[in-house]
Amino acid sequence: MTAYAQCKHRLEAAPQSWLLTGVAGFIGSNLLETLLNLKQRVVGLDNFATGHQRNLDEVQSLVKPEHWANFRFIEGDIRNLEDCNRACQGVDYILHQAALGSVPRSVEDPITTNSANISGFLNMLVAARDANVERFVYAASSSTYGDHPGLPKVENIIGKPLSPYAVSKYVNELYADVFGQTYGLKCIGLRYFNVFGPRQDPDGAYAAVIPKWASSMIKGETIFINGDGETSRDFCFIANTVQANLLAATTENPAAINQIYNVALGDRTTLNALFNALRDTLGKAGINYSKEPVYRDFRAGDVRHSQADITKAKKLLGYAPLHRVQSSIEQAMPWYIANSECPSWEPLRL
Repeated sequence: MTAYAQCKHRLEAAPQSWLLTGVAGFIGSNLLETLLNLKQRVVGLDNFATGHQRNLDEVQSLVKPEHWANFRFIEGDIRNLEDCNRACQGVDYILHQAALGSVPRSVEDPITTNSANISGFLNMLVAARDANVERFVYAASSSTYGDHPGLPKVENIIGKPLSPYAVSKYVNELYADVFGQTYGLKCIGLRYFNVFGPRQDPDGAYAAVIPKWASSMIKGETIFINGDGETSRDFCFIANTVQANLLAATTENPAAINQIYNVALGDRTTLNALFNALRDTLGKAGINYSKEPVYRDFRAGDVRHSQADITKAKKLLGYAPLHRVQSSIEQAMPWYIANSECPSWEPLRL
């Protein structure tokens, strides 16, 4: 039995109380769905800045009513310490996903990114400490590797940050380490690498590449590629990310605590290869996309290549990603197709 299978078995046998910040977002709502299906008690916190009520509605439609009854939602903001304190009361584990993502957004508005990602993060650490939670697992980012050219990326070797967003996520790691040393708060940071899957927002200027391209192809729109298309990323399906969060929260390995882990597939896919994979998958679904991509300038703040070394997560957490890029795209595509004609998503509210 894998470490993840053992983890889920233990949780079903002895349900725990969880706080999910950013619960209405892409990753948060997928974590919520998994936890509720495992019969866990979940408190969700979100201010709907980038999350959406429709994500919560979809989760409700996918889980049993008796499991949905174990979910309590708080509309609040991590930049408000009172909201954080209220959400942390009585929980065993915190999965902190709330943040303002996107490198371009941070370049355009570094102050708001700092407020949410640093001040809000510090509020959550303080609230978690004061509530004596068992574990604080938080979303870190592969952007922390910055300008370091080495591949694959190893957790203890980073470069200089290339964007305000990258700075904010690195500061999270520094704060978590200090809270671990100073207050004994058990923290684990997960450096996500290009997570994708159902319920990821396909719209807006800051949409991630896979849902954005899939939606555009379905609608017959032109695909724009920043640079020459040979930029590569370690694309990680959402199910792998969910696995890493649950393993990190529940690990009984003392050596695994107060650590940073790469959460990825451990492979690289170029944007050109991604374009072809999406087009081929749509073709199998009966949607033929015949346009060629249009290439334009490289985007400010982007790194050229990114690939994770996941050895540490495998060794200390028992992490074992099961979903490859092509099969994951095929698994996610029905959702992209079904949601490609949805009305525009709600605007950012801050």
